[in-house]
Amino acid sequence: MIDVDVDVVVVGAGVVGLAVARELAARGRQVLVLEQEGWPGQHASSRNSEVIHAGIYYAPGSLKARLCREGRELLYAWCAERGVPHRRIGKLLVAVADDQRPALQRLQANAAANGIELQPLNAAEVLAREPQLRAVAGLWSPLTGIVDSHALLQSYEADLQAHGGQLHCHTRVERIVPQAGGWQLQGDSAGQPFVLGCRWLVNCAGLFATRLAASLPALQACTPRLHPCQGRYFSHAGAHPFRHLVYPMPETNTAGLGVHATLDLAGQLRFGPDVRYCEDVDYQVDERLRDYFAAAIRRYWPDLDAARLQPAYAGMRAKLSGPGEPAADFQVQSRSSHGLPGLINLYGIESPGLTASLALAREVAERLAAE
Repeated sequence: MIDVDVDVVVVGAGVVGLAVARELAARGRQVLVLEQEGWPGQHASSRNSEVIHAGIYYAPGSLKARLCREGRELLYAWCAERGVPHRRIGKLLVAVADDQRPALQRLQANAAANGIELQPLNAAEVLAREPQLRAVAGLWSPLTGIVDSHALLQSYEADLQAHGGQLHCHTRVERIVPQAGGWQLQGDSAGQPFVLGCRWLVNCAGLFATRLAASLPALQACTPRLHPCQGRYFSHAGAHPFRHLVYPMPETNTAGLGVHATLDLAGQLRFGPDVRYCEDVDYQVDERLRDYFAAAIRRYWPDLDAARLQPAYAGMRAKLSGPGEPAADFQVQSRSSHGLPGLINLYGIESPGLTASLALAREVAERLAAE
């Protein structure tokens, strides 16, 4: 048997890693979270649209569909109970031309298959909700909302600590080694090498999850290929007319939902993300994209003043599907997938990962409990 320093190590302190850690700590586990950056949520968790998704787009029966639906209700309750700023402001999905009506109908049918009811709107009804939109038809999603992702991360971390869990930043796990009765982790913490033993290991490293898994040869056959995908955002300076989120029809031949309009809790309007596959993590936003964004936005907001668009930020999606491929589901691999006890790897946790975070945490906890 190895020397066990802690019951559970969670690698990665993004929104999912912290949600998993606090769930396990609340169930009585001794939990340690290891994060390579200087503070939690520095990657995907703080570089997204901050949308609480209803569950409209995902394949019926998929993990994304189920965990988004369950996670949405858990997240609204969590935020209400703990004072995490959020608002259920609703979302308009719009068809800007008649040839998009079939796509709108397909979305409505897919949402219904996931147990999500959307209200059909004609052009006049869309305009009644957002007078400056161009649309021939739309769908209203009353379950969609927005959340302060930074406050959410802080609430998860606070609950972890309240249950005796710990978070160590500046700590990168470089290698995992199976040992009798648990796992050995090797890496670097604040410039010093470390070796740590644990009984259970949860890989929530997001963009870096497959890299960590690659350190263990026994996982090679079941570790999916990651396709890093950049999504860039532009903000809108000054006053604007919108009260709700606005989503155009999903883009064809891409992995995106279209350049949509979102609001933060201060009422700031921003647009994005676009879709750009790349080889590595890239958080740059080229100002020359303004014309591309303006053209995409004017399809549903003709009165946009492009001079008000400013480069904002970029995020990275941990996609398991490449360009032109169907969207891939979340992967939560436990012993039944790889044959190794006490190890759970989470891959491809892109959107709706924030919405699904508490449901993903329960999923992980229940799989560990089953072992």
